[in-house]
Amino acid sequence: MKSTQILPAIQKTLQEFINPHPIIGKIVADIVAADGSAFLVGGAVRDLLRAKSIKDIDIEVHGVSLDRLQEIMQQYGVVSLVGKSFGVLRLHGLDVDWSLPRADTAGRKPAVMLDPAMTIAAACKRRDLTINAMALDLTTSVLHDPYNGQKDLEDRILRPTDAQLFLQDPLRFFRVMQFIGRFDMHTSSELDQLCRTMDISGVSVGRIEQEFVKLLLKSERPSSGIRWIEGIGRLSDVLPQLAATRAIPQNPAWHPEGDVFEHTMQALDAAAVIAKDYVLPHEKLALLYAALCHDLGKVTTTHLVDGVIKSELHAQEGAVIARTMLRRITHTNDLIHTVYLLVHYHMEPGQFVRGGAKMPAYKRLARKLAPYTTLSMLADLALADVRGRNPHGSEPLTLESDAVRAFRAYAQRARVLDAVEEPVLHGRDLLGVVAPGPQLGQLVRRAYEIQIEEGITDVDELKARVLGK
Repeated sequence: MKSTQILPAIQKTLQEFINPHPIIGKIVADIVAADGSAFLVGGAVRDLLRAKSIKDIDIEVHGVSLDRLQEIMQQYGVVSLVGKSFGVLRLHGLDVDWSLPRADTAGRKPAVMLDPAMTIAAACKRRDLTINAMALDLTTSVLHDPYNGQKDLEDRILRPTDAQLFLQDPLRFFRVMQFIGRFDMHTSSELDQLCRTMDISGVSVGRIEQEFVKLLLKSERPSSGIRWIEGIGRLSDVLPQLAATRAIPQNPAWHPEGDVFEHTMQALDAAAVIAKDYVLPHEKLALLYAALCHDLGKVTTTHLVDGVIKSELHAQEGAVIARTMLRRITHTNDLIHTVYLLVHYHMEPGQFVRGGAKMPAYKRLARKLAPYTTLSMLADLALADVRGRNPHGSEPLTLESDAVRAFRAYAQRARVLDAVEEPVLHGRDLLGVVAPGPQLGQLVRRAYEIQIEEGITDVDELKARVLGK
């Protein structure tokens, strides 16, 4: 088995993470005193070798029983029993998983067999990919790398640790997808073949959603994970509505990059760049999903008109299709509706500017999007759409759009770029004149329409208008 001493720089990074949590060192020392060993395993080792910050800490303990490990940990606080049947313990207040090596049987409800005497090589073998199949001895700082994961990490290649064990967990298909995007890696031919044929039908929407979120929020080029699914022939199984965009032609005068699928992939990557400055993850996720879905409607609306390729009303059609597709990979209804709205109106920025839309139109559109999204996000989607048109490669363009810039300026002037115009007349302003009930609601809504259309913001004037005085 390949074992090496980690470099001083890596040792320093590890200590910088562990030092604020001295209990970790104390528990490790007690484990060693009990003739056991403690290893940092999984993604933490991978990220450490990539010189990235460590987030999820998994420590695998060899040479002591689960009961003995629990006794050691209980000296330092309350030990959670959640996951104990899987050989996983947690000390309250410390975000670390402590586990024993285990062998799981196949199936959706595998039987778990704990084996404290298991070798490092055997324990690492059950992990999905070689880049995750390394263990770092927390006492000696020796890196155990039985499957050459460090070299695969350097070569940026994803390779299964063990083909048969890989197939036991179909979620690994989606983990490969998001690893490709997150780490800018490629897959081995063996891994492609496994994923080309493995049964993924039993993976729940909730678990698939987690992997898509990682792909979209943590990737420089999220399209790479989806292009991989398409490349191994599984896109129709995962996202059939997106798969249908392949070979759908576009008017080359507007879309010289090729078919709808290619445009979508470029627009997705463009959206990832645009959303880097977003503060809220759910807004970034909505923008990227909207980019992924924005032209789904072209599948059913594309046709020739006098020899010209057109896709009339594709935005409205696509919004409905997007809702159907997203239900395959998320249960988050607010997210689905946000994407629905963005897709439905994604053509409006260009149409508003070309058609010379007035301020009331911007205010009405902002109201249609609220409270789920804003004209600012709609403009970002329109910009991603424009940038996803590179005819000379798969990288999105970096150009700005005069139309999108003008749309933002008009929306800003109307004071509805990031929010709606709030109504100035409320039901309480009419009480005493109009009794509570349907008529009161109708008058309030009419006052808001007048406010939007005519720019009247004086409460008394609005009150007089709706009451006919």
